[in-house]
Amino acid sequence: MTPPPTAPTASAPPVLALDRVTRSYGTLTAVDEVSLRLPAGARHAVIGPNGAGKTTLLNLIAGTDRTDQGTIALDGADITRTPTAKRSRLGIARSFQQPLAIAELSVLDNVVLAGWPHHPQRRGAWRRPSRYRLHKESAGRHLETVGLADLAHRPASTLSHGQRRMLDLAAALSGNPRLLLLDEPAAGLTDADIGRLLGVIGALPSSVAVVLVEHHVEVVAELATSVTVLTAGKVLVEGPTQEVLAHPEVREAYHGTGPSASPDGAPDQGIPTVCPSPTDARG
Repeated sequence: MTPPPTAPTASAPPVLALDRVTRSYGTLTAVDEVSLRLPAGARHAVIGPNGAGKTTLLNLIAGTDRTDQGTIALDGADITRTPTAKRSRLGIARSFQQPLAIAELSVLDNVVLAGWPHHPQRRGAWRRPSRYRLHKESAGRHLETVGLADLAHRPASTLSHGQRRMLDLAAALSGNPRLLLLDEPAAGLTDADIGRLLGVIGALPSSVAVVLVEHHVEVVAELATSVTVLTAGKVLVEGPTQEVLAHPEVREAYHGTGPSASPDGAPDQGIPTVCPSPTDARG
């Protein structure tokens, strides 16, 4: 089960605060004045139809895309214009819809390399023996966490889709993040792989806040204590998970119980309980 969020003190700022964040591409507003406040240890899901702006929102938080308006704060500090690499060192980590790995490197070396920028002695060649040893033990622990320790010395190119997703998660955890952004981590996984994923995320320390973009209702219900629903870049509903999933407009979007439209004006078929990762860049 997901550990309960750490109760913030009266003076503690939220680990993540978005204030009317907006991002447009030409005439399309992908994220439209979205605000969000998450305490340390939050387990929060962002759901909505394809093209609703979910992945764009993660990109804005991670810094791989820039806001047109609004502000983003991490632990009370404004990071709206902070570069991606520095945000990562400040404690923001993420996974991607398509797992990222360097195929010719071993599974272990992928995690070592991902964690390298977060180490105080990161300057110099990452494969220099004395420095490589500093990271190898930590990387091994992360592989143990995601169930890949036995595959540590295999080339990443030999992994299955589910194993690559676990490797992507291990790489994200290698920086000991304060805020973990997960973009459809269950997409394309078998039931067994989803069970493993739930176990790994559910066992994360309560100090780590998680923002989860996911189409699998069961995964959202299991992991998230609160949910934001986006449609056409705007917040439709936000609140406790069970209340949001029971909301009539959300049920309509998920189960197609009534007509709706996607942001580009085409009919929206709703979000099935299980579906592959969408290819729409707007998320």
